[in-house]
Amino acid sequence: MGLDFTAIDFETANGFRGSPCAVGLTKVRGGQIVDEASWLMRPPPNHDHFDYHNVRIHGIRADDVAGHPRFGELFPEIGAFIGDDILAAHNAAFDLGVIRSGLEVSGLPGPAYDYVCTVMLSRRCYSLVSNSLPFAAEEAGVPLVKHHDAAEDARACAGILIDIARRNQANSIGELYLSLGLVMPRQQAFDPATDGLSKSSIAALAAAGSGTAAPLRPFQSSWPEEGANPLPNPDAEPGHPLYGQTVVFTGALAIGRPEAKRRSADVGARPESRVTGRTTVLVVGDGFVASDLRSGRLTGKARRVLELHDRGQPIEVLSEGEFLQMVGDFAAAAIA
Repeated sequence: MGLDFTAIDFETANGFRGSPCAVGLTKVRGGQIVDEASWLMRPPPNHDHFDYHNVRIHGIRADDVAGHPRFGELFPEIGAFIGDDILAAHNAAFDLGVIRSGLEVSGLPGPAYDYVCTVMLSRRCYSLVSNSLPFAAEEAGVPLVKHHDAAEDARACAGILIDIARRNQANSIGELYLSLGLVMPRQQAFDPATDGLSKSSIAALAAAGSGTAAPLRPFQSSWPEEGANPLPNPDAEPGHPLYGQTVVFTGALAIGRPEAKRRSADVGARPESRVTGRTTVLVVGDGFVASDLRSGRLTGKARRVLELHDRGQPIEVLSEGEFLQMVGDFAAAAIA
């Protein structure tokens, strides 16, 4: 087998991951891009409202998708493009979650997919203070022209995976994972008529049934409550991008630090209250986005992280939006 896969990127209308409004797909054969596809779509019924924060990020509005097929109607075409390929995505837990939740709330079954996460591979193979898509794409030599355009993001994701395979002299995804000592994750096939729903879909259906929007808390101006540091969940999935990481939070978070710590521990991370030599991930609130690392709009903890990174400590910075994507938060408002 050659280096064959399909890279995928979704944009969503609101904080529920099952509200896709755009998708980009890039097909790779033998380490070369051979085909691309992208679609606008209406999200599933009752989950098709467009939040201000999401529109501000990707620029897609309800009027832009009016008259387009809904996700459930379009998925046969998306699935046909993917075929039996391994899927690649930057923060694959989110994009695979979009497929699952979007089909679940549409009442449709979904196929199984082997997949790779270029955030995890970037963390393993590059040495970046942020593994967000623009930073990783730049390192891979495929600068991202228009971040949050689904087609552009899928193409950048493909470029990152091609570059990482080249650096590791791997001729296939299987060879790459073997060389890195990793096991390729798999999203199992599911049928919402017989299988249990994902947590994200359960929360979204409950909110839709009550006629309320996702519970999004405003930023707090007072000093944040730090809360306890729960132990990592021993049964968490080792393939999760936060599994085994030591996570510290800084700035005002939309969900509050105690809740953020609980969510990070649930997926196998170890939350702590201050930046030390053990810290591997810093999550920054206050509306921080990865580009702020270049502009200098940083908290004291973030500056400390930059200092430690410059000294060789493997540590990275996440925006709250990136963190919420990783932990599957229903109320994720801003994805950076």
